[in-house]
Amino acid sequence: MAGGGLVASANGRQYDGKVTPFVLVTCLVAAMGGLLFGYDLGITGGVTSMEPFLVKFFPGVYKQMKNESADKNQYCKFDNELLTLFTSSLYLAALIASFFASTTTRRFGRKVSMFAGGMFFLVGALLNGFAVNIEMLIIGRLLLGFGVGYCNQSVPVYLSEMAPAKIRGALNMGFQMMITIGILGANLINYKTANHKSGWRVSLGIGAVPAVMLCVGSFFLGDTPNSMIERGQKEAAKKMLQRIRGIDNVDEEFQDLVDASEEAKKVEHPWKNITQPRYRPQLTFCSLIPFFQQLTGINVIMFYAPVLFKTLGFGSDASLMSAVITGGVNVAATFVSIFTVDKFGRRILFLEGGVQMLICQIVVGSMIAMKFGVSGQGSFTKGEANLLVFFICLYVAAFAWSWGPLGWLVPSEICPLEVRSAGQATNVAVNMLFTFAIAQIFLNMLCHLKFGLFFFFAGFVLIMTIFIALFMPETNKVAIEEMNNVWKSHWFWRKFVPTTVNDHDHKGMREIPMA
Repeated sequence: MAGGGLVASANGRQYDGKVTPFVLVTCLVAAMGGLLFGYDLGITGGVTSMEPFLVKFFPGVYKQMKNESADKNQYCKFDNELLTLFTSSLYLAALIASFFASTTTRRFGRKVSMFAGGMFFLVGALLNGFAVNIEMLIIGRLLLGFGVGYCNQSVPVYLSEMAPAKIRGALNMGFQMMITIGILGANLINYKTANHKSGWRVSLGIGAVPAVMLCVGSFFLGDTPNSMIERGQKEAAKKMLQRIRGIDNVDEEFQDLVDASEEAKKVEHPWKNITQPRYRPQLTFCSLIPFFQQLTGINVIMFYAPVLFKTLGFGSDASLMSAVITGGVNVAATFVSIFTVDKFGRRILFLEGGVQMLICQIVVGSMIAMKFGVSGQGSFTKGEANLLVFFICLYVAAFAWSWGPLGWLVPSEICPLEVRSAGQATNVAVNMLFTFAIAQIFLNMLCHLKFGLFFFFAGFVLIMTIFIALFMPETNKVAIEEMNNVWKSHWFWRKFVPTTVNDHDHKGMREIPMA
């Protein structure tokens, strides 16, 4: 959505307006959708390391974990296909749900998608909390996945459309902040419930709390002006725009939104349209950013942290506390991105974060290689273990102020209205596909690649950092409806983007001034 305040895009349109308390509160409530995703990321690894949970649902893993023979390969302690299916089934469901969510978001509005996501997650959390067999667990996970898919589709778009351009980055990152708070909260809950026989039920069942918060909150939210115009509610859209901008005269911005919507309606097949050359930049970034985000290896740390630390010789309580520490770093570092993304821009955070993650992964992989080698036999001293956690925290911090929040922000702000739902659905689908893949094969990869797994992810971090340096233009403080100017001024993407945009046959188009 075009911005409020003064949009500081070079030679672009500037809209009057203020940063109102209403828009801040609205974006805060909507961002709670991130709590669902974050809570699940944090809770799963802790639960799958709890002995009562393993005894009830995965006795084979429990026996394998308790094998204390001297020749036991630590790398393969938790390698079990059914256990990884429990973790990864959510992301497969989220992948499928993202395509349904795209249609729901476009036809019924962003807030309806958020409410649906909360309801799916609520039912899934209750099924998991009361599960008596593996079937209930998996069905619950699938419903949780549908909730995550709907929220991850609708919330970033909602935030980008509601936020004034000059603070769009900070407000959109509220979604990532809620993810990190969800992860930290889940880690703390796991730490408290780990030694109770039914602690895993509490951990899984509490997921219903953020789901209820989102359902109630989304019920009272107003929809975005973009969505209202898209569904023919122009008068309501103008009133909402006046309310979120804090001024009465929003005619210029409103007319631009109406024009964009009218052009978007000419696009009958957004999924087909986004594959056209003119949308090559959007399709590329909506596909590669979530792909690279997962291949940073972050979810290895986030949802397998307790299992990973336990594998490396930490005790049960120590492994959960280490996960709490990394979760706390995750939250703190996300604040860094919120306060810097609109000041320094997207590119510098991507590049600095990539370099820092690369260094940390090489150090962690080297430490594990020296202590465990290829045999998987060994252990860390207390000092070495603390040093390992330190470098993992540096790695988490780098991700939390770069690829974590920017992985959701950039795809949500670069797509024009006519392909916005398709672009965000692509972002969510690719994200969930590779989250599923990494979750499904990580424990097996750890067993076979051993310490080389960290070098594997480091290689991808190097590739993605070079990709950003060459192909990612700065999108900071550019109004969404003016984003096309960014591509037209880029050395590579300008060959794909025509002077006139949106219309299929290039006719009857208003021309957007070059940046």
